Amino acid sequence: MAEKLFRLRESGSDVRTELIAGATTFLTMAYIIFVNPTILADAGMPKEAVFVATCIAAALGSAIMGLYANYPIGMAPGMGLNAYFAYAVVLGMGVPWQTALGAVFISGCLFVLVSVFGLREMIVNGIPPSLRTAITAGLGLFLALIALKSAGIVTASPATMVTVGDLHKPAALMAIAGFLLIVTLDRLKVRGAILVGIAAITVLSFFFGGNRFNGVFSAPPSLAPTFLQLDIPGALGAGILNVVLVFFLVELFDATGTLMGVASRAGLLTGGKMARLNKALLADSGAIVAGSVLGTSSTTAYVESAAGVQAGGRTGLTALVVALLFLSCLFIAPLAAAVPAYATAPALLFVACLMLRDLGDIEWNDTTESIPAAVTALLIPFTYSIAHGIAFGFITYAALKLLTGQWRMVKPIVWIIAAAFVFKYVYIGV
Repeated sequence: MAEKLFRLRESGSDVRTELIAGATTFLTMAYIIFVNPTILADAGMPKEAVFVATCIAAALGSAIMGLYANYPIGMAPGMGLNAYFAYAVVLGMGVPWQTALGAVFISGCLFVLVSVFGLREMIVNGIPPSLRTAITAGLGLFLALIALKSAGIVTASPATMVTVGDLHKPAALMAIAGFLLIVTLDRLKVRGAILVGIAAITVLSFFFGGNRFNGVFSAPPSLAPTFLQLDIPGALGAGILNVVLVFFLVELFDATGTLMGVASRAGLLTGGKMARLNKALLADSGAIVAGSVLGTSSTTAYVESAAGVQAGGRTGLTALVVALLFLSCLFIAPLAAAVPAYATAPALLFVACLMLRDLGDIEWNDTTESIPAAVTALLIPFTYSIAHGIAFGFITYAALKLLTGQWRMVKPIVWIIAAAFVFKYVYIGV
């Protein structure tokens, strides 16, 4: 049956290898079941229901990726987009979380249409690589700011806007220790380094942070508080179409880059292309729609899947194992609820640092490429909004190319996005 479903022999794999690869991938991305509920709870969402939604969305997305697209790629609610959802859209813009879920749903539907009609390549290829890189880096800086604030290492200041927090507090000290532990374990190639770091700080929190242990296992909490709570009409009528655009663009770039990167490492590219890329993108976009219905921010392919590929995973059986392991996590809700924010902050900061590594690929000698990229990356954390960062990046890019006589080099999609943002700022306002 496994051979028929996943074509193991054709891929040069076997059941045992795929099982090990699936467990390896799961260990590297399981931290999301602790981090995602913590972040979305800050937006006012019920933490226990979000925990269930996270597990089911990850299981559903991974299962679709495995059974439909037959790729060894795990899926779960994405880091960065969950922070944008909670801190920029809900808390920053004052949008109800139900409406924000509606925006995620709409972006997922757009992603489905783009995948079905084959428009992905036109959009991705039409947007300059420098801006794509800058969006990822800006997302990393945004995530880092949130992590440092959650850990108490950075705090607000009326004089300087931000300043260093009280580093004598146990939360800040434990967060610093957790970050160093995660980086050290990752360098030593320990599987599940992020998960180990979160677990270690959670254990310390019972001794030094006043945390309470309420057990490990229980029946899954109710999903009712978040299930089908999305407000689609509100998302269409609340003047947050720029939020939908941001979700859509980041989902598209993130999914395409992750899928291609993991497939390349697994040796699954033919002539530099993925044979079933459209199926993989449909699985990704379908998971976004399903996740918003369940009650979580955008679900996406995880780059941590490369760990499973390194362990020999080559088919969708690896992803199916990831799905089953996420489902089993539904029964550890008390443990997830006991994880404090300063235990997940080191994981956020570590992921943020990794998101900055592609900045070196930008053409820094060409200021019409590097300046818009820098503007994008800097304004995302400084405006506390991914939407504003992307908007100013596109506007700056289009303006500089026009003013320097290079307008013919700019693809139509860039003019369309830049014009849409200019119209929004001039006629609609911030």
